[in-house]
Amino acid sequence: MITYPHLKKGVTIGVTAPSSGVPSELHYLVREASERFELQGYRVHCGETAWTQDKAKSATAKVRAEEFNRMITDDAVHLLIPPWGGELLIETLEYIDFESIQPKWILGYSDVSLLLLAVTLQTGIATAHGTNLVDLRGEKTDPTTAMWEQVLATKAGGEVIQYSSEKYQKEWDFENPTPHIFHLDEQTAWKTTNGESADVGGRLLGGCIDVIHHLIGTPYGDVATFRRRFVEEEPILWFFENCEMSTTDLRRCLVQMKLAGWFEQCSGILFGRSDANKPVEGYTAEDLYQELAVELGVPVIYDIDCGHVPPQVTLVNGAYAQVTVDKGKGKVVQQFC
Repeated sequence: MITYPHLKKGVTIGVTAPSSGVPSELHYLVREASERFELQGYRVHCGETAWTQDKAKSATAKVRAEEFNRMITDDAVHLLIPPWGGELLIETLEYIDFESIQPKWILGYSDVSLLLLAVTLQTGIATAHGTNLVDLRGEKTDPTTAMWEQVLATKAGGEVIQYSSEKYQKEWDFENPTPHIFHLDEQTAWKTTNGESADVGGRLLGGCIDVIHHLIGTPYGDVATFRRRFVEEEPILWFFENCEMSTTDLRRCLVQMKLAGWFEQCSGILFGRSDANKPVEGYTAEDLYQELAVELGVPVIYDIDCGHVPPQVTLVNGAYAQVTVDKGKGKVVQQFC
């Protein structure tokens, strides 16, 4: 059985940086986000790693893992949100005490998704792939991003529904901030490889494919054992988002996943929007999606609200999800069963 944490209003949020911390010139981002949470009734406890950044990481692997271990076992901390992603979270895995992890939500994406997936696979505790801390500092939060709170407040046995966004942000414009941080100016359209509607269900697993594919072949990436221990061999509905890989890099990663058995009993695959999906000698991401749908014989849905092209829905590793797409509109129903 999957264990689902439960978010209550007014609890303490722990801010730790298991990947990248925030350099001094950007500390105001963390302060603004903390103030915003406090105005909403939460308390915020920032660890030391949130304020430091050197050589592509917030601190040494051991220091990052030790702070995470302290917060995840601290009864006074109820929710962990890293400030943002980064590059080298994988260094911390061997120092994380997975056996002592308590059922509390961890929310984030990008490099943090590697930790989310590892925690769920190792422990059966649900984790939340969604927004990061600094993107919650605005005067307002767009309706898609704002659903993180409702998703995390859903009780075990409950159900939560999310819908595709109306518009997404094509490019950042840091010089002209908006009240809700993002510049949502492009029409959203969820797509399918068959060009028609789609309806697929399964246990959600996934994250930023750039980093989570490095779990393959390690003790932290044992999908088959996860399925046996925690979800009674139910099929997996994978979700991926591509941050920086070329189309051919992405193809290699997906083939590796297939060869490693990650797609055994796969019910479908969801792909987030990506700026990195540039053609390589005419080979497009759409070509790749079509190939994958044929090879695996499953629905492939793409350009969903997930990842580095905001906004994004909150997808829970371990939850059962039913995802439908019709005429470019998407619906995600997650059951905490």
